[in-house]
Amino acid sequence: MLRPTALHVSCTRRWAASIATKRKDNMKLGAFSISLNVKDLEASRQFYESLGFNVFAGSMKQNYLIMKNGNALVGLFQGMFEGNILTFNPGWDEDANHIEKFNDVREIQRHLKSKGITLLSEADEDSTGPASFMVTDPDGNTILIDQHR
Repeated sequence: MLRPTALHVSCTRRWAASIATKRKDNMKLGAFSISLNVKDLEASRQFYESLGFNVFAGSMKQNYLIMKNGNALVGLFQGMFEGNILTFNPGWDEDANHIEKFNDVREIQRHLKSKGITLLSEADEDSTGPASFMVTDPDGNTILIDQHR
């Protein structure tokens, strides 16, 4: 077994510190999920249950289910929107618990606009609390930033 040298330990500590510093500057977008436009909600529920997902939120009556497997979240939505959407929920973790430190949806929106990114829809900059906006990535994927608190 190799023993780490003082140089290796020093380099590892510097690398870890640089990663930690970079992470502090990242936007804190909260829980991530994919929101799928499904044709048959029941068939989709059964399929994702066969992959080990369980119903976490939503209902058949409301035409949507949020399926969970560990930290993975898949939203199944019937007749609510076209295409599939990548979704981030600032202020929530994967269990819909409030997280203390997060970037408010309006702060994220201002950041993207400052980078020259065009938004599909915008949150009211003068509001507080729940709000959302949508943006499309360079490949045409729709991203929803949806804050519930």
